[in-house]
Amino acid sequence: MQTRQLGPFEVSAIGLGCMNLSHAYGAPVSPEQGERVLLAALDAGVTLFDTATLYGFGANETLVGRVMKPHRQRFTLASKCGMQGVDVAGDGKLVRVIDGRPATLRQTCEDSLRRLQTDVIDLYYLHRWDKQVSIEDSVGALADLVRAGKIRSIGLSEVSAATLRRAHAVHPIAAVQTEYSLWTRNPEIAVLEACRELGVAFVAFSPVARGYLCGDLKDVSALDAKDIRRAMPRFAPEAYAANLALLDSYFAIARQVGCSPAQLALAWLLHKGEHIIPIPGTTSVEHLHDDLGADAVQLDAQTMAALDGAINQQNVVGPRYSAQSASEVDTETFA
Repeated sequence: MQTRQLGPFEVSAIGLGCMNLSHAYGAPVSPEQGERVLLAALDAGVTLFDTATLYGFGANETLVGRVMKPHRQRFTLASKCGMQGVDVAGDGKLVRVIDGRPATLRQTCEDSLRRLQTDVIDLYYLHRWDKQVSIEDSVGALADLVRAGKIRSIGLSEVSAATLRRAHAVHPIAAVQTEYSLWTRNPEIAVLEACRELGVAFVAFSPVARGYLCGDLKDVSALDAKDIRRAMPRFAPEAYAANLALLDSYFAIARQVGCSPAQLALAWLLHKGEHIIPIPGTTSVEHLHDDLGADAVQLDAQTMAALDGAINQQNVVGPRYSAQSASEVDTETFA
């Protein structure tokens, strides 16, 4: 597989987002299936594995730690802090809380190290900027963790170009992670170019648009009751029906190129910039191998232009997040 630079690390051009093995899209897979996917990815040449404290409220880090510990020297390990499950009401039920206070980040790191069964995390992201805490204070706490040898590099998730520049002035930022795909173009406003200018890798999550660009999701009413897509405006039945209509031309391009729809989505990202690293997630070994095949797909300028025109911010119906979720991120938005 091709490789790309991520801070001090040379990683596979396509990484693995581990989230949906434990979180977000309905019931988590069995531990055995999670193990199969993780080890299949490693055997296929994936060297960037991405998890977070939030995913499954620690369950995903625990899974990754258990399965990947014997292979720790073979891959770059990324996790995240600043958003986690907290027993707010004292009733044993964890709820998602954004907390970027230095003391919280330090404790979260210790908890992550224990679950991941490692003595150092290669790339540690601030999962969300807690706007009650200055970005300088949160990144300063992460810089202390670098100096203490707990983490090797710092990343940010869902931040604007301006916030990236402020953070980078405190400590070099290795990567910014934000949703990016044909149907989510917000990074093109400013942060992609800021990353390029500063030498920061851009890690694209949800690169196949939460399954939309794979073409398998036809009926959103069939989604699991706990699937986070149910709260996303683009997946509301009326909006999604309109978005499905955009796929005809997209599928036609995939047929012309001779690749699967998922491979086309990932290849588009790889061709958008040498500093872009997509991290698709999957619960299926078959889908994993299909995703990784995007590494060999070549797209010419005419095909890239056709893709840009087929699905973009002007013809996709519905925002990517609800108003509440949108208020929690710091990314630029189109007018």
